[in-house]
Amino acid sequence: MQRIAIVGFKFMGSTHAQIYHKHPTAELSAIVDRNPDRATCNLEKLGLRVPVYPSLEALLNVEEIDVVDICAPTDVHLEFCLQAIAARKHLFCEKPIALNLIDAEKICQAVADGGIFAQVGHCIRFWPEYQALTKLIQSGSAGKLLGLGLQRRSARPPFGNKNWLNDPTRSGGAALDLHIHDTDYIFSLFGMPPAVTSVGLKDERGWSAIQTIYHYDHMAIAAEGSWTSPENWNFQMAFHAEFERATVEFDSRREPTLTITREGEITKSLSFDVPTLECSHSGLGNISALGGYQNELAYFIDCLEKGKRPQIATPEQARDTLRIVLSEIESAEMGCTVSLK
Repeated sequence: MQRIAIVGFKFMGSTHAQIYHKHPTAELSAIVDRNPDRATCNLEKLGLRVPVYPSLEALLNVEEIDVVDICAPTDVHLEFCLQAIAARKHLFCEKPIALNLIDAEKICQAVADGGIFAQVGHCIRFWPEYQALTKLIQSGSAGKLLGLGLQRRSARPPFGNKNWLNDPTRSGGAALDLHIHDTDYIFSLFGMPPAVTSVGLKDERGWSAIQTIYHYDHMAIAAEGSWTSPENWNFQMAFHAEFERATVEFDSRREPTLTITREGEITKSLSFDVPTLECSHSGLGNISALGGYQNELAYFIDCLEKGKRPQIATPEQARDTLRIVLSEIESAEMGCTVSLK
């Protein structure tokens, strides 16, 4: 049984709490939040009862735990990661791993030196529809992949402690907080791109939209992410993949979400079998619709139970994904292609 403390208890923290609560070998043991009264109120809404501490230091002085799960704003990831590693606790950290490569490298080095297991919350690697696309690419059953376009769109997020998501010095804007999901997925499929070319929209709140071409040989790969939709426009993640003998489409706003069209065949939904945990509804998020979060935490807990170091969404992979997105931002800033060789 893995005893887990969550640091930061708003949407993502409450999402993780529900998943741990339903997992057979995880125990939600404590919450750390700089606003304990708010965290306690949120726990009550979920029907959960665990102690709440105002700081990670205070928790570590009292509770015996195995894992620290960091769901706090990106600008404090380094502080909490180093504190957890120094206490020899296994670590799950939400994405992005950090705001800059120096901090990311410090976390990677601390994990290596500390002898603990760590994973970063790049959940799209675990999302069922994206996993199905990965399997299709790897199997070659539809021929070679010719092109892939990915989209991630929403309204500007209204949530976040002290509106931190809309402070570019704390979140990195849509480029680092939203679009990085698709960049990481592309990186998981094809590795480091030789170069990127990006354009975007930037204002006083940072990059609100970014579009990127990834310069891989013999494939047309692009992704876009934006926080420019109206407040009442539902979140969308989508992709369109062209193979030699098929077209695959995913759109989170449609049902079925995933379809495949092969030459001479009627378009049909693409079947896949990715196990998920059963989680309940709550006022803080419908967990039953968030399979990628369930799958990534189930994978992490399974690694801990088996004593195996996670191989998916590692700190080093998260650092390299961050490097790509920072190069995309540089490309958009400078108006030129940026090499990653």
